[in-house]
Amino acid sequence: MSAVKQPTGYVVTCSNLLPILVPHFPRKRFLSAIAATVIAAAAFSSISGPTRQDVEWASLTGPTSISQESTALKNHYAIPVTTLDATLEWTSPTALPQHPWMDQEVKYGDTLSQIFKRAGYGDQDVYDIVNQSTDGKSLEKIFPGQTIAFQTDDSGSLVGVRYTKSQLETITYTRTEQGFESELEVRAPELREAWTTGVITSSLFLAGQEAGLSQSMILDMANIFGGVVDFALDPRRGDTMQLVYQELYVEGEKFKDGEIIAASFTNQGETFNAFRYTDSNGDTNYYNEEGVSMRKSFLMAPLDFTRISSNFNMRRMHPIYKTTRPHRGTDYAAPTGTPVYAAGDGRVLNAGYTSTNGNYVFIQHGEQYVTKYLHLQKRMVNAGQKVSQSQVIGTVGSTGAATGPHLHYEFVVNGVHHNPRTIYKDLPKAMKLPEKEMENFRRAINRPNFQLAVLRSSNSLVMNHTSDLNAATN
Repeated sequence: MSAVKQPTGYVVTCSNLLPILVPHFPRKRFLSAIAATVIAAAAFSSISGPTRQDVEWASLTGPTSISQESTALKNHYAIPVTTLDATLEWTSPTALPQHPWMDQEVKYGDTLSQIFKRAGYGDQDVYDIVNQSTDGKSLEKIFPGQTIAFQTDDSGSLVGVRYTKSQLETITYTRTEQGFESELEVRAPELREAWTTGVITSSLFLAGQEAGLSQSMILDMANIFGGVVDFALDPRRGDTMQLVYQELYVEGEKFKDGEIIAASFTNQGETFNAFRYTDSNGDTNYYNEEGVSMRKSFLMAPLDFTRISSNFNMRRMHPIYKTTRPHRGTDYAAPTGTPVYAAGDGRVLNAGYTSTNGNYVFIQHGEQYVTKYLHLQKRMVNAGQKVSQSQVIGTVGSTGAATGPHLHYEFVVNGVHHNPRTIYKDLPKAMKLPEKEMENFRRAINRPNFQLAVLRSSNSLVMNHTSDLNAATN
């Protein structure tokens, strides 16, 4: 037996005392019992340091030291590790593995019941989810291309449904003791700024595609400049465009296009600029650099990327009836299905079908103006309905007395037909921002205005370089 002085006190060791005290007790079983007792005692004694009883227990287990570290309070009362002849291993419970989600893609013509049936579930499951959960009714508005995933438990019972409406919105339905509950997850996309330039070689649409723009982005740009440029007739070879716009990303992948921040279009040497701006009332519109709205009372043309097949003419030979008749509008030739826009805000005065007009829509704009749209393939508005400028009201067709797909467009002022190509000069001027907004507006457009200038400069350098190459080749 010996006693050694340590920083925490005296440690008594006695390696030969155990056989004398318990000569007939199995040593290994006895040590295991002691080990369990030591560990339990350590949990309570670790806060105040070793006691006399600690020293006595230590003497029974052979040469052992009680260190200062083992007596400190560590890791929220964790039991100190002690070297013993018998070791107790602690294990954490293993989480039960979850069953994988099984995806079902919504196909054209699918109903919710059909999708559940394909996944192996019945109408009762459909009823429970739709009627028990807060967002259950959302499942009644499914569209082709969306995904509905299913999860089961060990017995094969349905415990979860996940409805992916889009890359930004997911609803998860989970079975609980009270029934199905839903959780809506909405992800915010990352906004990135992009820019591009283009040169007109044949049409705005082809120039936009070559510049890497989507069809929707090209249409948005056409709508912005629709009050100052007639894209059916005005664009010329060599005209240029510049865009600064947003792109939306989700997890590093492009989700879709965002808003146009600023745009510039040079038509036959004249440059038009447009800047997106939200005023102090929260209204967002596009304005030129002088603060004048790009949104005029009426569009110069109610559709894009077309050609004029017949102008306003009071003594035109009708191609079908072969008689001289007044042509009180403008005919825009375009492929069947091309969208037709409302030229201005208003209310649908009439919409129907006649053997001469085919499918038609008449729109009343205030008290003075009426616009007429004839030979439509489809009508997308009804009589009495309010419409806004650039809203799609139908598609180009060849219904009624028509020799091919085109839109016949008329403009009536106080009951008198006017040439749609020239009447815009006499229409009300565009709104201008009030003077109190101008300081904020100029500050807001300073950066995008500089970006457009840089892009125009780059465009000029490319065009000059191309001209030099062509000249050298020739």
